[in-house]
Amino acid sequence: MKYCFLVFLFIVLSCTQRKNGSVDNSQKAVQKVIVIQPLGSFKKEQAQRVFTEIKTINPKVVLRSNISFPENSYYKPRNRYRADSIIKSLKNNIGADSIIVGLSNSDISTTKNEIKDWGVMGLGYKPGKACVVSDFRLSVKSKNQQFYKLVLHELGHTAGLPHCKIKSCLMRDAEGGNPLDQEKSFCKDCKSFLKSKGWQLI
Repeated sequence: MKYCFLVFLFIVLSCTQRKNGSVDNSQKAVQKVIVIQPLGSFKKEQAQRVFTEIKTINPKVVLRSNISFPENSYYKPRNRYRADSIIKSLKNNIGADSIIVGLSNSDISTTKNEIKDWGVMGLGYKPGKACVVSDFRLSVKSKNQQFYKLVLHELGHTAGLPHCKIKSCLMRDAEGGNPLDQEKSFCKDCKSFLKSKGWQLI
């Protein structure tokens, strides 16, 4: 009788643990709201296009009206904006359940190693609440396609992804160039990671 009770207790505890485990997994898979924030005179139709494309991977996306660049982000010597300053400002304007991406037509830069003002296409911290992208350095021929890949790249960083060594992966390090036309999609490992974060990727 005592043996039967112990077996019954073991089965109940196993089922409870399994149930709790499944709840934890589903909570991990909930993706945060993506807030799209156009900066300066960023074109409305371009922002709308990004909004529509992002909706295919996350229905919880919000498109805000244009706002000015943060005052302290302008770098006068090179007539461009500091990406790190933009990110610091943007992350204070969203809730805990959100990620914000700033969209810029103007050139942006950051500090890289010993270079104080390094021009970049985008910047996002890993993980983080905010990122910023610019189309200033993109190819004229495929600007729209490249821009969306760039948005996905920086959002990937905010989700926690590092740069990827696979040349065709969207998380590839640009290394000062523009390899976006060579990037096709997220590689298997990067895609698996993002799916675990709730991204609706095929």
